[in-house]
Amino acid sequence: MLIPMKELVAKYNIVPTGILHVGAHECEEFNAYVMAGTNYKNIFWVEAMQTKVDKMKKKYGDKLNMYQAVIDVEDGKEVSFKITSNGESSSILDFGTHSTHHPHVTVTETQTLTTSRLDTVISANSIPMNTIDFLNFDIQGVELRALKSMEKHLHNIKYIYTEVNTEQVYKDCAQLDEIDTFLKSHGFDRVETRIYKQFGWGDALYMRS
Repeated sequence: MLIPMKELVAKYNIVPTGILHVGAHECEEFNAYVMAGTNYKNIFWVEAMQTKVDKMKKKYGDKLNMYQAVIDVEDGKEVSFKITSNGESSSILDFGTHSTHHPHVTVTETQTLTTSRLDTVISANSIPMNTIDFLNFDIQGVELRALKSMEKHLHNIKYIYTEVNTEQVYKDCAQLDEIDTFLKSHGFDRVETRIYKQFGWGDALYMRS
């Protein structure tokens, strides 16, 4: 998170009752979430790479609610998932300006994976959305698609923390103003933004008005 969780907690008095984090990678935020006052039993993680899911379940054991899924707006679509040399840039989207800004990061492997809508993952795993009020999305340009794929659950949410793009870092990735417009229609305002202008991406926090 470019904007540390403890900074958001201090500034906005955020104490999440439950968290859904999509794009878990290696659950780097686990301790920050718990320190913010969220019971680990009510933190739910979604990650595209099965190797990361297996690694994190081995590390955290029963403390981790984590599910493998490649999120998009459509269930059952086969996609080419690009695994990158740094892991963190892996995506179903092709590199756009990412290749120019970060030439040292390359695609090292592709896997054919099947997509799921986020509301399908929620239903299949009985994730208790009535207790979740904080979302964190970090899925390399597909964040708006993920939001749209769980649109029926947004009325439960108070806070949305998401990676955003101000240029085509990935080909066809959603832009910041598109996410602003979509979330505004659901009663959210963007209250924090931290952008690496030289790289065309950053993070933003949205709060229910």
